[in-house]
Amino acid sequence: MSRRVRSPLSVVLVSLACLLVPLGVLAMWAKYGIEDSARYAATTAPLASDAEVQDAIASAVTDGIMREVHVGAPLQGSVHAFVHDAVRSFTATEAFRSAWDTANLSAHDAVMRALREDDDSPVTLDLAPATERMKRQLADEHIPFAGRIPVSHTEITLLQSKDLTKLRKGFHVLEVAGFWLPVASAAFALTGILVSVSRRRAVLATGLGTALGAALLAVAIAVGRRMTLADLPPGVSHPAAGAVYDALTETLRLVSWVLMGVGLAVALGAWLTGLYVRRRRASAAPPPVPAEEPTQVRA
Repeated sequence: MSRRVRSPLSVVLVSLACLLVPLGVLAMWAKYGIEDSARYAATTAPLASDAEVQDAIASAVTDGIMREVHVGAPLQGSVHAFVHDAVRSFTATEAFRSAWDTANLSAHDAVMRALREDDDSPVTLDLAPATERMKRQLADEHIPFAGRIPVSHTEITLLQSKDLTKLRKGFHVLEVAGFWLPVASAAFALTGILVSVSRRRAVLATGLGTALGAALLAVAIAVGRRMTLADLPPGVSHPAAGAVYDALTETLRLVSWVLMGVGLAVALGAWLTGLYVRRRRASAAPPPVPAEEPTQVRA
């Protein structure tokens, strides 16, 4: 293969490899991080101890209870505060953490079914199991009127109907590409380096391109967080939703930073290697021979 063909071919292959890096990471995260029930449960379990999530759950459960408990206007504020404090205290117990894990697995199964099937009904999370456990906990602690707390089906919307179609299409693409995109990226990078006229420069370009792709992915995660919080329905706690978003994308952010560091390290290593080789060649070259002065012939 001639040099005139190898150079542009290497540029194209390395560019494709760097372009596929963020897409491959996103696809792998969707397939192996979100789709897998065990990994999802391990990711969301610590959220049961998050203060913002506990406050959001306590407010939602309290509002559901207050819709069923009919008290006079003078006592409504006091009863609301009492119920909220009781529910908030319950969120710090082991029973709540168990109910949280159960509800999250149920929500995960519902979301996966919605993304794989053609049902356009909104995906919701039922808080009735948490309310039932809270009721038993308060009754065991002999809290007054705990036995009269109604177990209502208070639902939190996880996915709106209008969002399901585009999410379903995007998820199917990521699910299929979860294995092939990283493989294609590695194959393009390796082939681009091998066919390059200057492999050291190709390695340098690959490292910088990988770091740039990882940086763009990190920016996309931050922009996605802002857009997600801005598009929440009324009544949904923004801090709690932000905590959930951060927990779900923690691995994605970590991989972005790791790829950014690895790409910069590879680029720096290639640059330092080239600098060392040039200096060694310069020191090994023989000194220039001084030109002889022309001799003058006297008449």
